[in-house]
Amino acid sequence: MPTVDQLPGTIRTEEILNRHPCVGLAVGVLRNGSLAAFSASGLADIASHRPMREDTVVRVASITKTFTAIAVLQLVEQGLVSLDAPANDYLRGFQLVPARPGWRPATLRHLLTHTGGIGEEVRRRSALARDFGETVPAGRPVPSPAQYYRRGIRLVAEPGTRFRYTDHGPTTLGQLVEDVTGQPFADYLREHVFVPLGMVDTDLDPAAVDRSRMATGYRFGVRGVRPVRERSWVTVGATNAWSTPRDMGRYLAALLGGGANEHGAVLRPATVAEMFAPQYQPDPRIPGMGLGFWRTDVGGHPVVEHQGLVPGFDSQILVAPEDGVAVMAFTNGTSQGGFWLPSEAAGLLRSELGVPDPGIRTDVPHHPEVWADLCGWYLLPDPVTDLRIREFMGAGLEVFVRRGRLFVRCLTPVPTLYRGFALHPDDPDDPYAFRMDLFESRPATTRMATMRLVFSQEPRAGTTGVHLDLMPVSARKQPAATNPRRWVTGGLAAATAVVTLRRLTRGRAAAVPR
Repeated sequence: MPTVDQLPGTIRTEEILNRHPCVGLAVGVLRNGSLAAFSASGLADIASHRPMREDTVVRVASITKTFTAIAVLQLVEQGLVSLDAPANDYLRGFQLVPARPGWRPATLRHLLTHTGGIGEEVRRRSALARDFGETVPAGRPVPSPAQYYRRGIRLVAEPGTRFRYTDHGPTTLGQLVEDVTGQPFADYLREHVFVPLGMVDTDLDPAAVDRSRMATGYRFGVRGVRPVRERSWVTVGATNAWSTPRDMGRYLAALLGGGANEHGAVLRPATVAEMFAPQYQPDPRIPGMGLGFWRTDVGGHPVVEHQGLVPGFDSQILVAPEDGVAVMAFTNGTSQGGFWLPSEAAGLLRSELGVPDPGIRTDVPHHPEVWADLCGWYLLPDPVTDLRIREFMGAGLEVFVRRGRLFVRCLTPVPTLYRGFALHPDDPDDPYAFRMDLFESRPATTRMATMRLVFSQEPRAGTTGVHLDLMPVSARKQPAATNPRRWVTGGLAAATAVVTLRRLTRGRAAAVPR
């Protein structure tokens, strides 16, 4: 792979930084297994004025999940485990405990697609703790998964029945790799994934990487930019990896190369193809999940991707395997929580593929005759303790008509999400497929970010559910009388009436002469 100085291509990160202020940014493009363009701007560390570079060590957070997936598939190739066998057959450190008798067991395939029935939080008492009780300050001992989950992980849904993104499923798989091989998971990844691919600066242990090149994570506040105190995550198989843009380029080269790059191989091409193929789709119109990777469609080109997001760091990888093109992007501090990085990286990939930015179609007519069937509220089948999804989507989704247009909103106190998004027809042959612009009020210089949303029907039952492609999240339609918005609205109205009555009573009492 050529060095940055040998690259013929350039990427104008300055334009991205004009749209989205951040401390440091590194972006790269790979074509046919080789780094074709790279650009870095800004600072890896403000105090030392150290610039962001190709060899800067950054946290890649949830991209760790894809490393874990590769480790599991290596064991599958060796015949040591089966994707469709119960995970409990291999786990020794702890077990997955069903909440109800008779549930099917959680398999490795379930855990790789976030359909294992594990909630976002597994310790209810930690729901309000910092990082949900899943981190410790840097330098302090980090409990192993076997210690952290010593009482087992309680499943909150029957495996295979619904999708819920969680760090605990991949961490369970990391423990499984350790239990099957007898080797600490961090050592296993280093020996069987990172070193074979030439990823010499990638590790789960921050002490194993060059701290002189480590980026500092930052957060933006009302008084400017502040460093984020380094913390270690208990969910090692899901969040803990550190890497560099150079190493991640080698990783993407291997993903494009069927599991191998110029340094070595970690998987067979057929296994990589299965990893990228659809493994869970809540609806055929939604790309769904592969094994450890999100699936999406970019202008008709199949793409797999993953984001990594922890306080102070954001990362994004996208791979178009049929086109031999991949994009990576990393930042160590931004003002918008990383929501813009996937959009910018996807825009760069579209440019490489010659695909225009996704827009809202203007050539597809509305079908108001189906709106009555679509309107209503849709419940998320998740426990209340899953605070992260509840923070974003609240109790669920509500579809309604406003000023003669169809809208969807999240039943959440967040004003922007509760205000809702217009639903735009997205398929001339399917009146139940829509697209919404997530940044309808964005500045003209900001890239459009859209999300597809489709409704499913059953014979004689009408519309029964709604499915999103941002994550393959589904919600099921509920009776109108149970809409929580009505309870909230009624409660607020009653409270307002009580307060008004009290004020009137006090006013009259004060007006009575004594």
